[in-house]
Amino acid sequence: MTTPENPGNPEILGLKDALARARAASEEMASTLREGQQPETEEPLGWQPIWKRPRTPKSEADKKEELRKQRRRLQDAARRRLAAGESRRPRSRQSRIGNAAARRDARALSRVRHSTGWLW
Repeated sequence: MTTPENPGNPEILGLKDALARARAASEEMASTLREGQQPETEEPLGWQPIWKRPRTPKSEADKKEELRKQRRRLQDAARRRLAAGESRRPRSRQSRIGNAAARRDARALSRVRHSTGWLW
């Protein structure tokens, strides 16, 4: 089916008018989408998830300060771990019993403890 080429035909005028309106609307929709995708930095955006926030480059001084804080945090954590390890916990028998006589006594006590007979 072919369309008649008479410009005075009301069908053709209606189609051209509809096409012009559609093109204007599509440009308007495209500009609206562009505005929505690239937020203006002057407007306060409110809360946004961290992965949607625009990245702001840090200066060298800021980077060094952040690394300094991180290093300090890690050192403090290491000190806490060390202090926790050296706290009052049950120590091994070797470190409790220093000399041979004490080791002999501990051995005898251990034998008595593990034996089935009781001392009355």
